[in-house]
Amino acid sequence: MAEQEFPGWHGTTIIGVRKGGEVVVAGDGQVSLGQTVIKGTARKVRRLSPGGFDVVAGFAGSTADAFTLLERLEAKLEATPGQLQRASVELAKDWRTDKYLQKLEAMLIVTDGKDLLVITGAGDVLEPEHDIAAIGSGGNFALAAARGLMDTDLDAEGVARKAMAIAADICVYTNGNLTVEAIGR
Repeated sequence: MAEQEFPGWHGTTIIGVRKGGEVVVAGDGQVSLGQTVIKGTARKVRRLSPGGFDVVAGFAGSTADAFTLLERLEAKLEATPGQLQRASVELAKDWRTDKYLQKLEAMLIVTDGKDLLVITGAGDVLEPEHDIAAIGSGGNFALAAARGLMDTDLDAEGVARKAMAIAADICVYTNGNLTVEAIGR
């Protein structure tokens, strides 16, 4: 099959929600190839602890590419302990300028409980508005749902879970099999 005919890997929704002194990152478990679900139980949200400093990261895009980026982020965090924003900016700079890293196709949501950031291959390190970040094929659905839920009595995890359930009902590349990690300030 020619490269241009390859249907492409799809399927991830990752959301980060900050509410009430807690940040939760949730991700679904679906990986699709074209119109076929390849796996429904992938774990796309991970806790990193470089040097005893806790960070939660969720990724969308190519798994191998995301793991490469997570390893690089861990190295940056070890070099700048307790400085997630600085480590994220250094990763984004490398990602944008390194010829090998430029080819990586993934996005990350990272948090240390204080900062909530989206890191992209375009060199962006974004602090989301409204204390919500979302990426992946169902990201916009989850983002819209979470924004509507922020004024309710739900805590950060409740908002994330409900928003992911709504995204899973709308996006065919998102399922309801969640991995959820919470981190406080």
